[in-house]
Amino acid sequence: MDPVLRNTPAVARTPVPQAVDARRTERLCHATGLLLVLSGLAHLVVFAVDGGPWDGPVSWRKPVTFGVSFGVTLIAVTWVTSYLRVGPRPRALLLAVFAADCAVEVGGITLQAWRGVPSHLDMETPFDTAVSMTLAVGGGVLVVLLTVFAVASFRHRPSGPAGMDLAVRSGFAILLVALASGAAMIARGVVLTRTGHQEAAYHSTAPLKPLHGVSLHAVLVLPALAWLLSRTPWSEPLRRRLLYAAIGSYVTAVIGAAVWAALTY
Repeated sequence: MDPVLRNTPAVARTPVPQAVDARRTERLCHATGLLLVLSGLAHLVVFAVDGGPWDGPVSWRKPVTFGVSFGVTLIAVTWVTSYLRVGPRPRALLLAVFAADCAVEVGGITLQAWRGVPSHLDMETPFDTAVSMTLAVGGGVLVVLLTVFAVASFRHRPSGPAGMDLAVRSGFAILLVALASGAAMIARGVVLTRTGHQEAAYHSTAPLKPLHGVSLHAVLVLPALAWLLSRTPWSEPLRRRLLYAAIGSYVTAVIGAAVWAALTY
């Protein structure tokens, strides 16, 4: 048999399982993200019926905002990472861990909301401590996973329509600000809790919340804008200018939130 013909089937079969696994993982992540969003919206109904405070360490706001935010972020990261030059299997593994971590975070927060106790920085009982530490460790895992994706976006130029490379890199760069501010909130809160300042720990995260919230979703907003612009009949230079303006506006908003955090921290 001709060596070329003998080797051809093996070459053709090799990438197929990887591609199938990647598609399955993407569907899993999209389904998980949708369930998290629906969970958040369902708790908005619970809040409307049950009432109670919207702010504070114990409120229905947390399962609402965290459910929607984690769900949207999971769906966004799953989509955006398809433009990264990462192998199918490593990407599928990272996304699977990311989806599981998002589910654990939202699940822990939702559980504590139904129990009527704080989800973060609560060390009152062994169970509450276990939940709080699980959420803290889960936050660390999120930081590692998203940083890996961010590094990958800068190591190799992302693919996609014109401007997508700039949008993806900018989105991940701003996302790193969200990760840093989130880590700072957890670290300061844990220190205050361990030193006996429980109430101060609950309130210590307030100055950084706007910065964290604004910078968290750049990884969706900017690539989505680049994708929408690629569907217009406008010239590429015009689309680039609009994208640059959007990135500049987003960076300005992040800087404003950072200044406010610095002044009120």
